[in-house]
Amino acid sequence: MTSAGVFNTGSDERANSRDEEYPCSSEVSPSTESSCSNFINIKVGLLEQFLLYKFKMKQRILKEDMLKIVNPRYQNQFAEIHRRASEHIEVVFAVDLKEVNPTCHLYDLVSKLKLPNNGRIHVGKGLPKTGLLITFLVVIFLKGNCANKEDTWKFLDMMQIYDGKKYYIYGEPRKLITQDFVRLKYLEYHQVPCSYPAHYQFLCGPRAYTETSKMKVLEYLAKVNDIAPGAFSSQYEEALQDEEESPSQRCSRNWHYCSGQDCLRAKFSSFSQPY
Repeated sequence: MTSAGVFNTGSDERANSRDEEYPCSSEVSPSTESSCSNFINIKVGLLEQFLLYKFKMKQRILKEDMLKIVNPRYQNQFAEIHRRASEHIEVVFAVDLKEVNPTCHLYDLVSKLKLPNNGRIHVGKGLPKTGLLITFLVVIFLKGNCANKEDTWKFLDMMQIYDGKKYYIYGEPRKLITQDFVRLKYLEYHQVPCSYPAHYQFLCGPRAYTETSKMKVLEYLAKVNDIAPGAFSSQYEEALQDEEESPSQRCSRNWHYCSGQDCLRAKFSSFSQPY
């Protein structure tokens, strides 16, 4: 991801010059369709960077500013560019681009969970961490409501997020997961009872049960993979059952299961579902 420096006058001029190279109108011939698609991809990327920069700097997001990034001459494509940029940010960061003031067309990126500072871990710093948190909740859900440390890090390796490496979005992932998310009570991190040598497992914390549900987590997983939630049949049935219970009932039942000997003896299968 590029830095905030892309939003300077020079970048605007370069973007405008690309507009001349890749003209798109409401009517395009087959020969220019590919160029038009490339143009839209460029504009989607620019709009994503702009939205994340505004979020990080805690600045107002106005529709007129988004139009300037896209270029007012291409208003016919703005709805499609806006939709694709919003969906990609939702998938990566688990935040929704919402119009919070229709009068002045003011938008904001709103976390899917009630993380402090709208998805940030620290006041006034960084990008939203909600995407990684919900991904972790997905892994826990698919693993039967608890996931051992080895499986979770194996999954993060698949996402090219490695222990000990510092990232622009997440910082140091081990600290974020085992300290920050645990401190905020979105995750619990425990030694497996009676394990020797010691093994550790992750569970959903009480705030996760209060602020989200298995159905919402499953819907996020389905959206990332562009499939219907019902495709995960057994998890979907479990999520429907959980919808009828209170957060405290779900938390109590799942903790009882994971802290028992069944969890200690369980052999985690390989990740059979797509992510």
